[in-house]
Amino acid sequence: METTMTLLRDPGAAAPQRRRVLVTRAIDPAVIEVLRAHVELSLNSDDADWSQLELIERLQGHWGALVTVGERIDAALLDACPELRAVCSLGVGVNNIDIAACTARGVVVTNAPDVLTETTADLGFALMMAAARRVGESERFLRQGAWTRWSCDFFTGMEVHGATLGILGMGRIGQAVARRGALGFGMPVIYHNRNPLPAEMAEPLGARWVSFDALMQEADHLVIVLPYSANVHHIVDARALGLMKPSATLTNVGRGGLVDELALADALGAGRLAAAALDVFEHEPAVPQALLDRPNAVLTPHIGSATRTTRRAMARLAADNLIALAGGSDPLTAVNPQVLG
Repeated sequence: METTMTLLRDPGAAAPQRRRVLVTRAIDPAVIEVLRAHVELSLNSDDADWSQLELIERLQGHWGALVTVGERIDAALLDACPELRAVCSLGVGVNNIDIAACTARGVVVTNAPDVLTETTADLGFALMMAAARRVGESERFLRQGAWTRWSCDFFTGMEVHGATLGILGMGRIGQAVARRGALGFGMPVIYHNRNPLPAEMAEPLGARWVSFDALMQEADHLVIVLPYSANVHHIVDARALGLMKPSATLTNVGRGGLVDELALADALGAGRLAAAALDVFEHEPAVPQALLDRPNAVLTPHIGSATRTTRRAMARLAADNLIALAGGSDPLTAVNPQVLG
C-alpha cells in the first residue's frame, strides 16, 4: 500500500514529482496561491456543482482533494480513484465522507475544527433570538406593507434573558453557545451529551447535564449542535418534539438529518412549538415546502461559518493539511490518524 509518509530521501536524488490536488469548489484566491507553491492544482474556477460522476472524472490522476461538506466521498468513488491518498475538508463535519472506507484504503482524511467554533455559535445564538422574538415574521409583515397600527400584543414573542437554554451536543460549538447564554443573557444552561462534561468545564457555565427527555421537556430554547451520524438520525423526531413546551423554540445549526423536518413542520403548524430556526437541512439545498410555509420558521442557507475571516481560515487549514501530507509530514487535524502509520 502506498504511504503518504516519505520522511527520508537521498539529498542527491532528484526532487519528487509534485502531488496533483483537485480543489472541488472556488475558495479564497490567497489560499490557492499558498497551495500552488507546493502542489500541482486543478481548480473548479466556475464554482460549479459537480455530479458524483463528474467528481470521479475530475479526480482521475489526483493524489489529493480539498473538498467541502457538499462532496460525497464514498467507497465507490475511492475505488474509481485509486490514486487518491488525501481528502482534506474545509468543514468540521465529515458525515459526507466515508471514514471507514478511506481508512481501509489508506486515504488520510482531515477536517477543520476550532476555526469555525465562535462564528457558528454566533449564528446559532442569533437564530435562536430571531425565532424567540419573531424577527422573521415581523420583518416580512413590515416589508409587505401590513404595518398600520400598534397594539400591546403586537408580535409578542418569548423571553430570552433568564430563560432556560438547552443544548443538544456540548462540544466546542455547544460550549460556545452556552457561554453566550449563561454569561451574556443570564440563562440557566442544561445540556445532553453522550457523557457529561468534566466539572471544570461545566461549572463556569453553570451547565447541568440532563437526560435527553429532560432536555426536551425543560428547555425554553433548544439549540442543536450535535455532530451527525447514523446513530442520531432524526434524534429529534415527533416523539421528542411532543415533549417540548408549546412556548419553546428549536434551533438547529448541527446537521439537517438530526431533525425530522416534516414532524417539526407539523408541530409548528399545530401550535405545539412556538418557533424554530434552521440553518441546516436534511437534503440540502432542498427545503421541505411544509417548512417554507411556516411563518414561525426562520430559515437560512447553511451560513453558520459564513464570515470572510472564518471561511478563509477554514480553507487555509485544509490547505495546510494538504501541504503537510504532500511534504511527508503529519497533518494538523487528521480524522483517521491510524492511516499515517
